[in-house]
Amino acid sequence: MNMFERLRAKLRRFMSGSPHEQAMRRMVTQQEGGSFHGPGADRAQSFESDYHAAAALLRERMNGSYPSAYHERLSSTAKPVYGYGEPRARVIDTASTAIAMALRDGATVEQAAEAGASSVGI
Repeated sequence: MNMFERLRAKLRRFMSGSPHEQAMRRMVTQQEGGSFHGPGADRAQSFESDYHAAAALLRERMNGSYPSAYHERLSSTAKPVYGYGEPRARVIDTASTAIAMALRDGATVEQAAEAGASSVGI
């Protein structure tokens, strides 16, 4: 009988989990439902908005050196024979990585945009 009670208690603990595990399960459920707003969620939203702002600042500078197909047609100085697609894609990848790393290190939006620009030589 004693072994049966121990097995039952272990099963109950396993099913319900520790208080920390229960809190984590509640938090994950709320995050998936979109209703969780803890310190981690605010920081993630802040990072995302800062990243987009820095990328927008950098995009203006990038269009001069590496125009997109749309800006290339509008510009009179761009060479119509040269396709800027691949070089622009490499520059965007490099700059976005530099922006993200700068923001993770605590840089402001302007500093992150400048880090992205300096990483590609703009």
